[in-house]
Amino acid sequence: MNSNSITQLKLFAIFLLKSAIILAACLFSIYGCSETSAKKTFTIAYAPNESTEQSTDARNGLAKDLGMALGMEVKEIQASDYNAIIEALRTGKADMAYLGALSVALAMERANAEPIVMKAPNGDKKLATYRSVFIAKSDNERINTLRDAKGKKIAFVDPNSTSGNLVPTSEIMNAFPAEKLNSDIIHTNGEFFEAVSFSGKHQAGLQAVIKGDVDVVPISDQILASEIANGNAKEGSVKIIHSSAPIPAEAMTIGKTVSPELKTKLVRFLTTYDNASYFAKVIKVPSARFVSASKEDYEAIVTLNHNINQ
Repeated sequence: MNSNSITQLKLFAIFLLKSAIILAACLFSIYGCSETSAKKTFTIAYAPNESTEQSTDARNGLAKDLGMALGMEVKEIQASDYNAIIEALRTGKADMAYLGALSVALAMERANAEPIVMKAPNGDKKLATYRSVFIAKSDNERINTLRDAKGKKIAFVDPNSTSGNLVPTSEIMNAFPAEKLNSDIIHTNGEFFEAVSFSGKHQAGLQAVIKGDVDVVPISDQILASEIANGNAKEGSVKIIHSSAPIPAEAMTIGKTVSPELKTKLVRFLTTYDNASYFAKVIKVPSARFVSASKEDYEAIVTLNHNINQ
């Protein structure tokens, strides 16, 4: 056999070897954990409410623990608002996000996202709810009920906030049936309220009431309790003038970048996660743990949003 023939055989052998490697990779992709293995970074998005200085270490702790469970780097991004998170899920810039019920509903519709776990006190799904509460400054004698809020200054949280906008809007409409209110009237300066604004964060709305910048604010009852417990607001500085019916709890929601296999790993990790600091500082309920969730848990919010805003 001459040297040219030997060279050709070597080249053919190399070709066969490369083909075998590619074929093996393809087979592994079909039968193994290809997407999890190929995906090098997993990104979690948080809203401003969960992105406080007090929660940084706890969030980092979950990212580190999840990274070890998944075998990949886990990073966090802080979005400016709920719309930004939904867009990040839609475009693949975020793989998972912690969202309130309305944002879950909107992410389901706009980004084909899916809630996989929700927070529940003591890990009991029957308790996986919270409430929207309207608060006023304790010494404000003019405002003691929701009906007293008419003609006053109000600060909602964010257009896509469940307990800071959607549910409060519904509560206001129900409290004044004869007024024939709609969302536009409620959110327009000088129409039903003297002035209407958005605080951007539940915490900022709370401080606006305490400082006297606004008269009334709707916020999450759990965030209110957390702010008082953390010393960011004095006990008795505000009073609750109205409370809503129970709302489905916030959920970890995944985007289209998450494969079925990766989803299974996430659910397994989150439903067994037991870091008390994370639930106290990020989730705002120390006794809470994650329980499995599905789109059906948020259908009532989807319907409420359609009835009010569409």
